Amino acid sequence: MERSVFFISDGTAITAEVVGHSVLSQFPLTTTLYTLPFVESETRARAVHEQINALHQQSGVRPLVFYSIVTPAVRHIIEESAGFCQDVVQALVGPLQQELGIAPDPVAHRTHGLTATNLSKYDARIAAIDYTLAHDDGISLRNLDQAQIILLGVSRCGKTPTSLYLAMQYGIHAANYPFIADDMDNLSLPAALKSHHAKLFGLTIDPERLAAIRDERLSDSRYASLRQCRMEINEVESLFRNNNIRYLNSTNHSVEEIAAKIMDVLGMSRRMY
Repeated sequence: MERSVFFISDGTAITAEVVGHSVLSQFPLTTTLYTLPFVESETRARAVHEQINALHQQSGVRPLVFYSIVTPAVRHIIEESAGFCQDVVQALVGPLQQELGIAPDPVAHRTHGLTATNLSKYDARIAAIDYTLAHDDGISLRNLDQAQIILLGVSRCGKTPTSLYLAMQYGIHAANYPFIADDMDNLSLPAALKSHHAKLFGLTIDPERLAAIRDERLSDSRYASLRQCRMEINEVESLFRNNNIRYLNSTNHSVEEIAAKIMDVLGMSRRMY
């Protein structure tokens, strides 16, 4: 089954996307996705309304519409379209209002926008990103006392994307250090890392998957050979076990799952920014 899906918001549309994707993942659907942020005016809303109706007329099937819009007039225009419209926020606002005993005070861009109250948190997240970029792939082993997580693993096992996700999503100062082919003959934990054992976390990956990833980068090379990948993974996993470093096989996990699992294992708070 194929359906058109809209994620619409008067802000970034991140909330609509996250909730919509979470719900849709429960169904065996093929989807064509449309993300429409900053639908703030009635004029823009009418254009979106017409786009939804046109797709409905062409396919004969109602598009699925996940939306979050503060202004009632703009919201009403979307709701009057031919789509199957679901407000991803309002479904919870009513029950929460009853529980809290206070009325909501909806303001556009409050969730992901910059305000006087969240500016310091935003600055902290940017600082975490800067730190993570400066300590990517073993570029620098200075200031590791400022790191909250130090990821270890072979090349292309997911260290960099996981580090950046931790910094961007949670404001975590994440460093990462690679073990390369030249290290394998006498693999050991660098002295600079030993004093930060509590922050260390290893990533590993199935050799077959690693070989496929490396082959895309450097085809038909020793670096991408299955034999080389098996040897590196065996050596690095032995290092993790011998040094009591907790580690995770990243093969079947997304970056989001890897980051969440690391923070859970290390007992770190997932502060949202």
